[in-house]
Amino acid sequence: MIIKNGRVALPGEKVFKVVDIRIEREQIVEIGTNLSGNKNIIDAKGIIVLPGGIDPHVHFDEPGYTYREDFYHGSCAAASGGITTVIDMPCTSIPPVINKVNLQKKLDVIENKSVVDFGLYGGVSAQSFEESFPGYMEELAGSVPGFKTYFASGMESFEQLNFYQFRKVLQEAKNLGLPVLLHAEDYNYVKTATESLITKGNQPIHYYKSRPEAAEISAVLTAVELAEEVNADLHIVHIGTAKAGEILKGSKITGETAPHYLQFDVRDFVRIGSPLKVTPPVKSSENRDGLWRLLADGVINFVASDHAPCALEEKNTGSIWTDYSGIPGSGTLLPYMFSEGFVKGKITLKRLIEVTSENAAKRYGIFHKKGSIELGKDADFAFIDPDKNWVVEGKKFYSKGKVTPFEGMEFKGRIIKTILRGKIIYDSETGIMVQGGYGKLFKPSS
Repeated sequence: MIIKNGRVALPGEKVFKVVDIRIEREQIVEIGTNLSGNKNIIDAKGIIVLPGGIDPHVHFDEPGYTYREDFYHGSCAAASGGITTVIDMPCTSIPPVINKVNLQKKLDVIENKSVVDFGLYGGVSAQSFEESFPGYMEELAGSVPGFKTYFASGMESFEQLNFYQFRKVLQEAKNLGLPVLLHAEDYNYVKTATESLITKGNQPIHYYKSRPEAAEISAVLTAVELAEEVNADLHIVHIGTAKAGEILKGSKITGETAPHYLQFDVRDFVRIGSPLKVTPPVKSSENRDGLWRLLADGVINFVASDHAPCALEEKNTGSIWTDYSGIPGSGTLLPYMFSEGFVKGKITLKRLIEVTSENAAKRYGIFHKKGSIELGKDADFAFIDPDKNWVVEGKKFYSKGKVTPFEGMEFKGRIIKTILRGKIIYDSETGIMVQGGYGKLFKPSS
């Protein structure tokens, strides 16, 4: 295959370069001009060619919660949004991936489901300490790119860690050479505030006040202090509070945010209601600009969707406290960042590539294969037609979840093709082009 005449985002470049790309044996073997070949040529004139997006935070819910999402539908949603690689969280499946046996059970179910390449995190919950610690971490270490933990969890099957347990996890992960990913909200604050506010009202504002900026800031402060004391490798997921992100300045600790924190605030939550209910919740308006600055400046390392959809019924239980917390996002992640970040000048082209592909590849040990358009790497691409605008319609999502806070929003630039290892897996005219199982499991390199 040769991709000709595309406006290609090459690593480190400030502007697109019109070049051709030759693909053989699933990899990029030549980048240049006037490349020739007598078959399988794609003319990408006028089309923007980005490296395939990496979404390093998804909940595809399989096995166990497939009435919400499964690996096939979730990966199709990702592919439709230019994502070629995802990393799935360990907590929203039954059994949760806290040991090697559970990891294999998950793989047995999903191995022929995904249309994009994927990795699986391991997890450490309170149950891990009851059963086998640090044994479970040790047996997972060769198979996962990191370990997910919580300071505040709503899942009985995957309970939060106390600070002492978290410190022990940091120490063990350091010994294993792997990062720890943390959901950072202060458990005592959230528990006490929820018990009080649940008696006072049933509106989005009450849910927000049960998990405000202070709950996130205090958790991040504690986590950073413990990680620096141990000299461990820590990553804070879904940062929604700018001051929490600022805590990472000058440290080696990394963090991610999500499009919904960059786009919405608590006033939108009050207006939209449960379709925007996520955990942690969106915060006050000043956080949006602050998060964009931190992302542009490199303090926040990348974006991830935190894709966690559900059925319409679960978003409409009659109470903001019991409505499901989570939204579909893998299919809108890259389009949002292109339209609202790059096109609107909030981030540069170089930064767009870093936050949607390169930095996650580096963070999780797959940059030798993914994350940039370079010789020898997997031929993973997202094609964007910059002249096509489109309106978000949840009913058209490939995900099982159709409820999105981005409903009705117009994005500039449309994904028209997604290519994974040299094969077109999505085309905007014809849909998903491969069978489930084309996507491969990756194991990170050291």
